[in-house]
Amino acid sequence: MEEKISCDGGHEFKLLLSCPSGLSPSQVSVVFDEAYDRIPHSDSSLEHSISEIWDARVQQSSSLYNGTKFRYGGYNFDVGNDPKQQPHVSLQLGLTDYRTFVGTNLSPIWERYLVPSEDDCIQCQHTSSPLGNGAVVETSDKKILVLQRSNKVGEFPGYFVFPGGHPEPQEVGIISHEGFQELNQCRTINNKVSQEMFDSIVREVVEEIGAPADSLSSPIFIGISRRVMNVRPTAFFFIKCNLQSDEIQQLYSSAQDGFESTQLYAVSMSDLENMASKMPGCHRGGFALYKLMVQGANNN
Repeated sequence: MEEKISCDGGHEFKLLLSCPSGLSPSQVSVVFDEAYDRIPHSDSSLEHSISEIWDARVQQSSSLYNGTKFRYGGYNFDVGNDPKQQPHVSLQLGLTDYRTFVGTNLSPIWERYLVPSEDDCIQCQHTSSPLGNGAVVETSDKKILVLQRSNKVGEFPGYFVFPGGHPEPQEVGIISHEGFQELNQCRTINNKVSQEMFDSIVREVVEEIGAPADSLSSPIFIGISRRVMNVRPTAFFFIKCNLQSDEIQQLYSSAQDGFESTQLYAVSMSDLENMASKMPGCHRGGFALYKLMVQGANNN
């Protein structure tokens, strides 16, 4: 399913994949392979600009770190012919790093990396496109948790976002593609990466909001949205928290990564609708995925 929605202020998003029924970890698998790595651009000056942009950013901020990230390379969605068969999605992931992300997706000339194509993966084959993650967290009193980003963050300072970040290759022992060529090693690493998709979003919620992991339900995968501006993809999950919103507000004051945000809001669906106009496109897409999930549940 692909859908493009225009937003005020140019924060458009595209829904690359929508799973309104929500998929459990057993319904989501990963194929991690260098076939899904970025393809360098034939324009050598464009390629050289990646280093130039990164070096300039490092001079401005010596704390920048070039960590590895999983690169989004597409998906296969099997709805199954048998009504009893559960739908299953297979995410196709390669490897990239933060330096290449800054030099391609976040470059002032990011559009020059795009290939004219209706196929999303061909269009973005020269961009870093690390797969981010985000969580729509619902409290026991039916509020949704939204953070206001700090003015010190690199992207969209002051904007409203859902808690999230990135699944991390280092968490499953991945530094490069080397050593995973044999079939049994491929299966093992694919399973570990798939588990990291779900483990990482719980980690992000715990670190950014302060809610303990045992207060959170197992995440369900609801889809992937992409910001049209600089083609930034994000996988979204839905999580229930068994704490009330006022309890979480108290925990937030001592959250490990609280410096990334200035305030936590616990809001109703209608409040969230109003706040969405000041969300980055990928997170507006996350809200759209959540609404499709709610509509699907109401229809059933």
